[in-house]
Amino acid sequence: MIKLVYHGHACFSISDGTYDLLIDPFLKGNPLADVQPDEVNPTHILVTHGHSDHLGDALEIARRTKAEIVAPNELAQYCSMQGAQIAAMHIGGARSFPFGRLKMTPAWHGSAIIQGNEIIYTGTPCGYIIEMQGITIYHAGDTGLFGDMKLIGQRNQIDYALLPIGDNYVMGPYDAVEAALMLQAKITIPMHYDTFPIIKQNPYLYIEKLRENGLQGIVLKPGEAITAPTV
Repeated sequence: MIKLVYHGHACFSISDGTYDLLIDPFLKGNPLADVQPDEVNPTHILVTHGHSDHLGDALEIARRTKAEIVAPNELAQYCSMQGAQIAAMHIGGARSFPFGRLKMTPAWHGSAIIQGNEIIYTGTPCGYIIEMQGITIYHAGDTGLFGDMKLIGQRNQIDYALLPIGDNYVMGPYDAVEAALMLQAKITIPMHYDTFPIIKQNPYLYIEKLRENGLQGIVLKPGEAITAPTV
């Protein structure tokens, strides 16, 4: 079985019982997170970009657990300089890992680490196509709507699409419905909302809009999980 757990904001864990992937672990300082950095033990950490609400606690967790950080090349190199084990990739590239296969997809956003008065550029942000034990999960990362989502949907039989709906920094609900229509995932799960007042949304209205368009969606509260049988 594949177990997919939502931890708030854009953070999810995906486990097959042997390998445990943790995506964008913004836990400490996240008022909605259901776990703290010392309570997770991933084998791999996937980071979509360098903003503090996505890189989050990745370095602290990686140093403690020896988990490998997967990230776009510039961000991965930054993490390596901070003492983490890394697997550097970039947009359009795919790679096999012990747990399965990853492909980096585009994400229309920014990526930087702010330290005091210094802004450190961390390359191009990304999303991920994750293939694990016959299950395909698309984590869109922080992104606006873009037409190539249709191509992503055509080339992948997506079981779960994890899409931001918070607006302002990312897609809002209406654009996220259009994204879901292009992707045609079996189940769409909203993310990146409610953490801050400016991204407050009603995810249940989003799910209703999906249903009106013939799509299935589900809201996961932080700490809630869904399981899928592996192939």
